[in-house]
Amino acid sequence: MRDVAIVGVGWYGFNGGSALAANGIAATAFVATHLAGMAGMASWCLMEKIKQGNATTLGAASGAIAGLATVTPAAGFVGPVPAIIIGLIAGALCYLAVSMKNRLGYDDSLDVVGIHGLGGLVGTLCLGIFASKLVNPDGADGLLAGNPGFFATQVFGIVVVLVYAFAVSFVLLKIVNALFGLRVSLEDEVQGLDLTQHSETAYNE
Repeated sequence: MRDVAIVGVGWYGFNGGSALAANGIAATAFVATHLAGMAGMASWCLMEKIKQGNATTLGAASGAIAGLATVTPAAGFVGPVPAIIIGLIAGALCYLAVSMKNRLGYDDSLDVVGIHGLGGLVGTLCLGIFASKLVNPDGADGLLAGNPGFFATQVFGIVVVLVYAFAVSFVLLKIVNALFGLRVSLEDEVQGLDLTQHSETAYNE
């Protein structure tokens, strides 16, 4: 949890700092960031309680990160209530995504796809839904404020980014795999990458 707290402080900095001034928009982004992070934590823990019978410290940390990641696109453009809603959605959806990782069979030890990937996608959609010029006059109204065009723009942006990211990543990973290989051996993985790749150990056990 200490590490999550450190990350959270940084998140306040780059979400609030995106206003490039110490003003009301920065404060709005700061509040939205905090509320979404806490709502994400609560939502993830609730999902754990329902699905597993108990909430965990790792779940609380993951939920907070999910809320922070998901609200980032919208932080300076939504009020407190939408920020809480975004956080609640983030915690639940990211929990479900991470829980399906083993079933889908992809390697993601840090849950980047389930938390940051899905969270960013959902946050981009939520910006198109909840954005309001009453919060940020320099922004745009979203779907709930009567502007479906902005929501459509967000959807189009998501599609473009997904296609571009997949295509470029596919090519680069193929090149890396051909030159060096993408995975270590099972023996190296069991022994630990700190020792096999860096000739040192980070922990005594």
